[in-house]
Amino acid sequence: LLIYLPQGQAPAPIVLFSHGLGGSREGNSFMGQHWAARGYVAVFMQHAGSDTAVWREKAVAQRMAAMKQAASAQNLVTRVKDVHAVIDQLTRWNSERGSVLNGRLDLKKIGMSGHSFGALTTQAVSGEKFPVGGRTIDPRIKAAIMFSPSAPRRGDAKEAFGAVAIPWMLMTGTEDVAPIGEADVASRLAVFPALPPGHKYELVLDKAEHSAFTERALPGDHEKRNPNHHRAILAISTAFWDAYLNGDAAAHEWLNGKGPASVLEPKDRWRAK
Repeated sequence: LLIYLPQGQAPAPIVLFSHGLGGSREGNSFMGQHWAARGYVAVFMQHAGSDTAVWREKAVAQRMAAMKQAASAQNLVTRVKDVHAVIDQLTRWNSERGSVLNGRLDLKKIGMSGHSFGALTTQAVSGEKFPVGGRTIDPRIKAAIMFSPSAPRRGDAKEAFGAVAIPWMLMTGTEDVAPIGEADVASRLAVFPALPPGHKYELVLDKAEHSAFTERALPGDHEKRNPNHHRAILAISTAFWDAYLNGDAAAHEWLNGKGPASVLEPKDRWRAK
């Protein structure tokens, strides 16, 4: 784990983050630093079996095959178990004398987030129903953000997402296609319409590629990176955490009013239900 701590000693809400395929806990530090600066304990996980170790020691020609093999249903199951285990461990540390986290965590306010394979992990622990295995929800999670979400390859999206009970925010882009997996832009956009109404949000950033939600471009990117994408991601995600983890009425009003438009560009798309 890599944990970004806010200032002060009072118990703070927790935001978990799950990296994408082949990533690590060091990724997306711009999010961890920002959320911590806004008062959240940001806990960035690393998933053995689908992290940087998958490709790092491989010859360049073998890396894509190794990554495709790691994008498995079994690794999704492992990731779900990782999330449950991390929350269990945070609970222990919060009550453990001598722990740097002793008394620092508000365990009644836990948010979950992730990018790409990490978004799928987030979906799995916060409300998605799978054809095999059903639901693997962790009831301790109170709100969730998916960066580059995706609908199931088979079956009905409404069957998968129709019973999501907690606030969800989806963020994607008009060019959000990953080199591995079958999630195209249509798959990412199919999630929101399948969600039940009530505290559900979707942001579609114009010309944002898959890498827009990380720190650096990926091989094959063709769009120039837009600095306003990160500005919008941070402002809107933080308002969501403020509204649904901290119960901040002003943040809720900002999110459901003209707030998002104030940080978005004309061709970005925002909707709520």
